Amino acid sequence: MTELISTKLNNFTIRFAEEKDAALILEFIKRLAKYEKLEDEVVATKDILIKNLFQHKYAEVIIGEYDESPVAFALFFHNFSTFLGQPGLYLEDLFVKPEIRGKGIGKLMLAFLAKLALERNCGRLEWWCLDWNEPSIEFYKSMGAIPMDEWTTFRVDGQSLKSLSEKF
Repeated sequence: MTELISTKLNNFTIRFAEEKDAALILEFIKRLAKYEKLEDEVVATKDILIKNLFQHKYAEVIIGEYDESPVAFALFFHNFSTFLGQPGLYLEDLFVKPEIRGKGIGKLMLAFLAKLALERNCGRLEWWCLDWNEPSIEFYKSMGAIPMDEWTTFRVDGQSLKSLSEKF
């Protein structure tokens, strides 16, 4: 039986996802991608998620449930700060169903991750946010998050990743 973690919001609990949640996680990923106008980029499948989340354990997922119904998810993993000499938590995705927003669920999901980061001796909790997503940016700032404007994100994927690997 999955442990349900009570929160300050009545009828809202958080639990760690299990392998049986792979289809639910994929549904949340697709809903987030639709919101971010990136639907075409989702190539994940239920089997891929089972393999990488629950067999290889590359990342973890928490599920937020309101009235015993899944309404939110967060996918995160550990990174490491050489400057701090400590691990950190990196939040890859956080999604709350639009019809349930405004109840403080997103804040509770982030607060849980902050608590988890401290319990795991992490020095940071970090994430990215799309520049156009003003509602999320304002939400994050209201909770004390600081945008790292002086940093530029770089990515190598697809054919560029393959080409770079061949230089070795």
